[in-house]
Amino acid sequence: MKNVLNKLSIVTILFTVAFAVQTVSAASVTVGGKGFTEQLLLAEITGQYLASKGYDVDLKTGMGTSLLRGALENKQVDLYWEYTGTAFLTFHKNKFQNQSGEEIYNAVKAKDAENGIVWLDASAANNTYALAVRQDDANSKGLKTLEDLAAKINAGEKLKLGCNIEFYKRDDGLKPLQKAYGFEFPRSLVKRMETGLVYKALKDGNVDVGLVFATDGRIPAFGFEVLKDTKNYFPAYAITPTVNKETLDANPDLAGYLNKLSGFFDDTTMSALNAEVDVDKKSVNEVASEFLKKNGLLN
Repeated sequence: MKNVLNKLSIVTILFTVAFAVQTVSAASVTVGGKGFTEQLLLAEITGQYLASKGYDVDLKTGMGTSLLRGALENKQVDLYWEYTGTAFLTFHKNKFQNQSGEEIYNAVKAKDAENGIVWLDASAANNTYALAVRQDDANSKGLKTLEDLAAKINAGEKLKLGCNIEFYKRDDGLKPLQKAYGFEFPRSLVKRMETGLVYKALKDGNVDVGLVFATDGRIPAFGFEVLKDTKNYFPAYAITPTVNKETLDANPDLAGYLNKLSGFFDDTTMSALNAEVDVDKKSVNEVASEFLKKNGLLN
C-alpha cells in the first residue's frame, strides 16, 4: 500500500510539474488590429508568429483607431501595430511642422512611456499620404518626385489630379502642399471623389495624378509610381509595434520577436501583401502564413 501511495505521489508531482511547464510555455497574449486590410494582415502575421513561439494568442481585430488605442491603454489588448503619425497628431495633439520621421517616433515613444505603452522598433513601412502617377507617365514625363510634378505644372502641362474631398479642404492638405512645392493645380483640373475611386480613375486614365496611401496594394497592382516627397511635407506614419508595458515586463522576449517582425516590413512589402488580399483575393490567413514561411519565421 505504501508503495502504491509513493507511486501516486510521484505521478502527482510529475503531473504538477508538467502542467506548470506547459502553463509557462503557453503565456497568453491578445493581439489587436484595426478593421482594414493592412491591419488585419499585421495582426494575423503577428498572431501566427507568436503562436509558433509558444504563445496562446487571441486576436481582436476590426476595431476603430480610438477604440483600439483605448483597449491597449485599458489592457484589453496587449499589443498592436500603430502608425507614428496617428499617435503624434491624433492621440497627442501635436502640430506637424515638417518634423522628420525619427523626430515623430521619438516624440510618441517618450510621451507614451508616461502612459505605460512601449513603442518598439519602427518598421520601414510608412503608410502616409502620397501622390502617384502611372508608371508609363513617370518614365515618359520624367516624374519621380513632387518637385518634378511642380516643374511640369509650372511649365504649363495640364495634369488632372484626383483626390478625396477631405484632402482638398483640410488645412494640411492640397493647398499647403502646393504652397510648399511652389505650384498650383488649376481648379478645373482637380477632380474630387471618394478615396477608393481615385485608384480606378488613375488606372483608367481619367486623372493623371492621384492621392494614394503609400502602402496600398493597388499601387503595385495597377502599375503606379509614388512621387518622392523631397521636402518632407507629409508626416511619417511608420508602422510600429506598440505593447502594454506590463505585458512586456512579464514577457520580455516579446520585444525581440516583434522587433524582428518589424524589420521585414517596408512600403514595397506591405503594398505587395495588401495586394494579395485586395487584388488577388487571397485570405488574410493564407497571405500571413505564406509570408512567414517565405521568410523562415515559422518553426
